[in-house]
Amino acid sequence: MKVFPFPTLVVLALGTALTLAPLAAQEKAVERDIVIYGGTCAAVIAAVRAKQGGKSVVIVSPDNHLGGLSSGGLGWTDTGNKAVIGGLSRDFYHRVWKQYQKPENWKFQKREEYGGKGQGTPAIDGDQKTMWIFEPSIAEAVFEEYVKEFDLEVHRDEWLDREKGVVVKGGAIQSITTLSGKTYSGKIFFDTTYEGDLIAAAGIDYHVGREANSVYGEEWNGVQVGVLHHRHHFDTIETRISPYVIPGDPASGVLPRISTEDPGVKGEGDHRVQAYCFRMCLTDHPENRIPFPKPEGYDPTQYELLIRIFDAGWRETFGKFDPIPNHKTDTNNHGPFSTDNIGYNYDYPEASYERRREIIQEHVTYQQGWLYFIANDPRVPKDVQEEMRRWGLPKDEFTDNGNWSHQLYIREARRMIGDFVMTENELRKKKPTPNSVGMGSYTIDSHNTQRYITPEGYVQNEGDIGVSTRGPYEIAYGSLVPKKEQCTNLMVPVCVSSTHIAFGSIRMEPVFMILAHSAATAAVMALDEGIAVQDVDYAKLREKLIAEGQILEHDEPLAGGRGTAPHDLPGLVVDDENALLTGNWEESGAGQAFVGFGYRHDGNANKGEASALFETKIEKAGRYTVRFAYPPNNNRASNVLVEVTHAGGVEKITVNQKKAPSDGLFEPLGTFEFSGGAASVKVSNAGTDGHVILDAVQWVPVAE
Repeated sequence: MKVFPFPTLVVLALGTALTLAPLAAQEKAVERDIVIYGGTCAAVIAAVRAKQGGKSVVIVSPDNHLGGLSSGGLGWTDTGNKAVIGGLSRDFYHRVWKQYQKPENWKFQKREEYGGKGQGTPAIDGDQKTMWIFEPSIAEAVFEEYVKEFDLEVHRDEWLDREKGVVVKGGAIQSITTLSGKTYSGKIFFDTTYEGDLIAAAGIDYHVGREANSVYGEEWNGVQVGVLHHRHHFDTIETRISPYVIPGDPASGVLPRISTEDPGVKGEGDHRVQAYCFRMCLTDHPENRIPFPKPEGYDPTQYELLIRIFDAGWRETFGKFDPIPNHKTDTNNHGPFSTDNIGYNYDYPEASYERRREIIQEHVTYQQGWLYFIANDPRVPKDVQEEMRRWGLPKDEFTDNGNWSHQLYIREARRMIGDFVMTENELRKKKPTPNSVGMGSYTIDSHNTQRYITPEGYVQNEGDIGVSTRGPYEIAYGSLVPKKEQCTNLMVPVCVSSTHIAFGSIRMEPVFMILAHSAATAAVMALDEGIAVQDVDYAKLREKLIAEGQILEHDEPLAGGRGTAPHDLPGLVVDDENALLTGNWEESGAGQAFVGFGYRHDGNANKGEASALFETKIEKAGRYTVRFAYPPNNNRASNVLVEVTHAGGVEKITVNQKKAPSDGLFEPLGTFEFSGGAASVKVSNAGTDGHVILDAVQWVPVAE
C-alpha cells in the first residue's frame, strides 16, 4: 500500500477532478426539486430542512468529507452569544452532545476530566444538552448521521464545470454539470461552497477583497494600516524587527514572507483577502501521537523572521492550542508569525481548480514546515522547542489524509452582491436590518491580509481587527438571495451578500447552519407557491421559522445594562456614533455607565489633531440646557475644551473629565438661547493632560 506524505490526498482529490473531461455521452440528468452544490455544514443542514419540507434534494459535493470546517478541525466553535443559535444549527450541537454521552467516544480521557470552556461558557452544556467543543471525527459522524437518518442523496467528488456547466434561462438556473459529465437539474439551487463557485458561474454579481469605507458608509472596512487591535501584530514585541536579510540593510534583500508592496491607505479598498490556514487538530497523548515529520519541500529559510521574533523575547506560540476532548486541540493562528499564511491566497477565490490545488499545497507545506521548524531547528529557544515536541498529529483523525485536515480554512472568498447587502452598520445597530432570518453575534473579526515594511523600516502585519457588534444582530433575508433581475431560483447561505467587514462576523459555522436552515424553509415555500425566491412572503416565512426554533430577534440590556439608549433620554441627544470625527478616536465600553453601546477616547495621543462635532437641529426656539456625557476616570483629562454654538455666539467651557458628571451620566455645560435651526458642540483634545472622552451631547428645553 502506498503511503502518501501529509495531505497529498487533499491535493489528489482536487487533482482527480481536473483530469476528468465531461463524458461524450452524458448520463440522463438527475432531476430534483432542490440541487445543493457544496459539501459544507450549510449543505447538509439545507438538505435536511428540504427533506423535512417534503422536497426531493441532492447534495452535489466536490468534497468526499461532509461538513467543511465544522468537521475539518474547527472544533472550538466561534459561537458568540449561544442564545441566538436555534433551529437545526442548535440541533447539530445537540447531536454532538449526544455523541459525547457515549462512553466509547472518550478513548483517551474520562468525560469528567474534561472541563473545557469555550467563548466563556462550558464546552458541555448539560442544561441545554449541547456541546460546543468537539473532535473533527465526532462532527463528521454527526453529519453522516444526518445523511443516514434523512436518507440524503449525496454525490461526492463532483466538481462543478465552472466554464460551461451552468445553464441559465429566463433568469433562472436550469441545470449544473460537473467535470465528470453528470448533469443535475432542479427548480431551486443552493450555493453552499466557501468559494461561491456557483454564484460566479451563474453570472451573479459578487465582490472579492475589501471595499473602501466610502462604498457603504462604513468605518472598519478597507485597508487597516495603523490599526492594531489584536495580538497578531509586531507591536506586541518590545524590540522592533527588521525585515532585511542583514538587519537594517535594505540592500541585503528582504526576508521571506514579507511584501515589498505599498500597503495602501487606511480605509481604501483593495484586492487582498484575509489569511487562510488549517485549523490543526493536535495531540499530546503519547499513545495517539505522531511526531511532526518534515514535509516535502521544507525550507527553513521561510521561518527566519520567526527566529527574530523569538530572539526578541516573544513566547506565545501555544496561545491558541485550545483543548478539545481526548487530549487534542483545535489549534488556530496566534501571534505575529503563526499558522496564518499571510499574503499567499489573494488569487484563490477566482483561481482555477489547478491553481487552487497549488495554493492549498503551499499552505500545507508552510504550516507543516512551521511545526517541523519549531520542533527541530536548533535556533529555536529550548523551552519552546521542548514544548512543541510534546505535540503531534492524532492517529485517529483524518485517517485517509495523512492525519491532516481535509479542509483549508477559507475565511473569505467571493461574496455575493445580492438583494440586500449586510454592512457593519446593520451589525452594529447603526441601521435597522429588514426581514431577519437568523442572528449572528460573534465579534467582527478579520485576520491579517498582508505583512509589509513600514516607512521606518520595520516589519508589520495589517488587516487583523476585532470590533464589537454590541450584542447579537439580525441578518436579512435579502442577503441570501441574488437581485431578482439576475436570478430567481438561487439561495446563498454561505457567501452571503455582505461587505468584507460584515462577513468577518457572519462567517461563523453556526451562522452558516442558521442561514442554511432559513434559506431551505424559504425555498420550500417558493416551490409550494411557484414563485421566485425573492417573492417569498416574509410574514409567513417568519412565522414558519419561529415555529421551527429559529431565533430572529433578541432583546437584552444595552451593553449589559451599562448603556442608556439615546431615545430613552429627554430632549435632543447626539451620541458619539453620530458625531463628525476628525483624527483618531478609539472605541471603548469599559466604563460603568454611558450613552448607547459605548464611547470613544483619543488614546491620550496626537494632541491637537483630534476633534468631534456634535450637531443637531433645534425645531423650537427657546432656552436649552446643554449637557455633555462622559464616563469619568483618573486617567481622563482635566482640561477638555468644549465649544457650544448658540444664538448669542460661541461659549468655551473647560470640562474636568476626572470628576464624575453631576447626575452620573451628564455634566451641564450651561443654559443658552437657541433661535432654531442648527446647533452644535465641538470637543477638542488640544493641550489636554489625559484621555479625552466622547460619549454624547444633550439639549434639554427649559420650561418657561
